[in-house]
Amino acid sequence: MKGIVFNILEEVVEKNHGAEAWDTLLEAANVSGAYTSLGSYPDAEMQALVMAASKHLGITPAELLHRFGRDAMPILKQRYPELFSTHPNSRSFILSVNSIIHPEVRKLYPGAMCPYFHMKENDDGTLDMTYSSERHLIDLAQGFVLGAADVFGDRVEVERFPPGSGKENMLRVKWL
Repeated sequence: MKGIVFNILEEVVEKNHGAEAWDTLLEAANVSGAYTSLGSYPDAEMQALVMAASKHLGITPAELLHRFGRDAMPILKQRYPELFSTHPNSRSFILSVNSIIHPEVRKLYPGAMCPYFHMKENDDGTLDMTYSSERHLIDLAQGFVLGAADVFGDRVEVERFPPGSGKENMLRVKWL
């Protein structure tokens, strides 16, 4: 996983829980914490941080990833305003993730393994996003969708489908 993700996680943790919380989290996860934005680090280090933070906060790893994704989006907008400025709303932004956002991420961070989303716009105005990635971070993706809506001032509902439904890798987004 690219170091920028770890850097943003550190910023979110420090913003919400203080600078000491990041050091406590690194110690609990038994990871070094020396992450450069262009570096690549084992996914296991992020998993260890998620598990340690989940335990510390008393929430599930899914809830933690959801919160992180949502809190990360304003930081991403601040760091990369050009990725947001051409979009009038979160729907436009989300629809550009495969064709514009992730290719730009790969330019900035060579070797980044971005997920792919199969998008289907439905007659009722909802958007089905089927998540495809070896990392299985659909909870993070859900948080990013909600964070994008927050950044653009949109209201959305994001439906998750239960395991075994055949749709467990899909998000259904409804703009309100």
